[in-house]
Amino acid sequence: MKKTGRSAPLNVDEYIRGFSPEVQAVLTRVRKVIREAAPHAREIISYGMPALKQHGVLIYFAAFKGHIGIYPPVSGDAHIETAIAPYVGVKGNLRLPFDMSIPYELISRITALRVKQDATKATTKRGKTRP
Repeated sequence: MKKTGRSAPLNVDEYIRGFSPEVQAVLTRVRKVIREAAPHAREIISYGMPALKQHGVLIYFAAFKGHIGIYPPVSGDAHIETAIAPYVGVKGNLRLPFDMSIPYELISRITALRVKQDATKATTKRGKTRP
């Protein structure tokens, strides 16, 4: 679990090092899967959590006592929405319990969807003219 009494991590490596070896292994694999699905995104720490950003933030991931959290809420693809249903928390964010198999392929699909949504949003913003 996360060490307490420490300042906010400066980068994703530091964030991951703050956890037990078992949790570090999960976070490292989540990071790898997300980076493969969003190869042009850059890593940042935002709200004290690792995130990947392209035009805007694509995805956040964080470790908690009993689960990995994935943010923001996912929408826009009916197949993915069906697949994530067992993991959706009260605010729509995903909770992937450590006591279950982590769905890495689903994390990859979510990230790919967020990359597409981010690109569409960026194109739409660029296409708008100012009055």
